[in-house]
Amino acid sequence: MCRLFGMSSAPRRTRATFWLLDAPDSLEYQSHRMPDGTGLGWYAADGGAQLRKAPLAAYEDRDFAEEAREVESTTFLAHIRFASTGGLEARNTHPFEQEGRLFAHNGVIEGLDLLDAEMGGDRSLVRGDTDSERFFALVTRETRARGGDVAAGIVHAAHWVARNLPLYALNVILTAPDGMWALRYPDTHKLYVLARAAGGRHGDRHLDHSGTAGRMRVHSRDLTDAPSVVVASERMDDNPDWRLMEPGELLHVGPDLAVVSRTVLPEEPAHRLRTADLRPEAAASQQAA
Repeated sequence: MCRLFGMSSAPRRTRATFWLLDAPDSLEYQSHRMPDGTGLGWYAADGGAQLRKAPLAAYEDRDFAEEAREVESTTFLAHIRFASTGGLEARNTHPFEQEGRLFAHNGVIEGLDLLDAEMGGDRSLVRGDTDSERFFALVTRETRARGGDVAAGIVHAAHWVARNLPLYALNVILTAPDGMWALRYPDTHKLYVLARAAGGRHGDRHLDHSGTAGRMRVHSRDLTDAPSVVVASERMDDNPDWRLMEPGELLHVGPDLAVVSRTVLPEEPAHRLRTADLRPEAAASQQAA
């Protein structure tokens, strides 16, 4: 199963070193089980979207490790790919960038000919072959049509897919320089959120967690005096404050790290797929590690 990770410390610029490389179940560690691609997205000081991605596992990609330790940003988006749709090429590796926003997805959407027809001319936003990038293009179109309201764009795009296309899972994270959005739909895969105050639970400490069963302790100095919000496919450490998002829940982290959450898709997909309905390669990509 692909792994999603998003973090916002907006408006502060921080490093995500702990989260990407040093956590007990970090993305680098997970990539030994997700071998089809590694992607890291962030924003430069001028707000420009930056991407480093390749059809390689994180543990094989030295540039990924170096950039994960050095890059600073207000928001980050990382993805470890287990391919279900589209070949092992950089253009099919998450995250994707459109109109200054970054996007990554875990799940399977089928009926892509119908999705292409729905997008019309906005199909030109798609450079690769994946269902994920196509859905992102639909979100981009709907966001543009609603005056730049990203939440409304996600909701309208997700509703259209849920009504019209065979759907297995639509867990997504979308970032901008000053915001982050996450959707979990339906209940196929998990998606967790952690809101951490500056200095952690005691207010004056590094990001510092002791794992269970003798796991090593890990640190992140950058978040000693900066709060953050993290969204990830699984709890990445033993902090008790991780919360499992509800099926159909859309979460928005604003520029001041205010978290707004609401259920936007209470109904089941009209054409819900089960694992047995998927193509063999898609089914294999969705298995829990």
